[in-house]
Amino acid sequence: MAKVREKKRVRKINVARQRRLPHGPRGGIELLLIQSIDGLGSQGDVVEVKPGFAKNYLLPQGLATLATDHHKRMVEKHRARLQSIEEQRVAKLRTLASSLSEQSLTIEANANDEGHLYGSVGAVEIVSALKRIDFTISEDQVRLEGPLKELGLYTVKIHLGKEVESAVKVWIVPTVEEEGSAK
Repeated sequence: MAKVREKKRVRKINVARQRRLPHGPRGGIELLLIQSIDGLGSQGDVVEVKPGFAKNYLLPQGLATLATDHHKRMVEKHRARLQSIEEQRVAKLRTLASSLSEQSLTIEANANDEGHLYGSVGAVEIVSALKRIDFTISEDQVRLEGPLKELGLYTVKIHLGKEVESAVKVWIVPTVEEEGSAK
């Protein structure tokens, strides 16, 4: 009797090993992405990958799950909510872009008599000038073609999102010395 029980246990293990992942139309494993993965797809996409990639990376890391009908329906409901949230975010960015385009910044910098700056004005100075007028922008959102090295008026592009950009006028003026400090 002991041998019979032992055989049943072995059979259960083999059945568990034979559990197969659902194959797609091209022979790969069909998965639903939980997170966006560069070169593969974005969150909620149904992708077909090789079995080793699915079993050894995507499933254990929690980046994907099996593409069942239930999961696909849930993703469609979630996508509708995400799309409305994204539309609200883009609308806020557009209002920020319109208010930014109306702004004009003045940055003081040390310059010689010909108008060449001793240093340069970059994204850091533009961001700090925007903070002084209550606009919070990060340095990587400022799009400069190069550092600004002369006095004058420049139009600087600000990238706020995928499809939202704005432009800010930046005046670079020479530093005004106070009369009492130069003796």
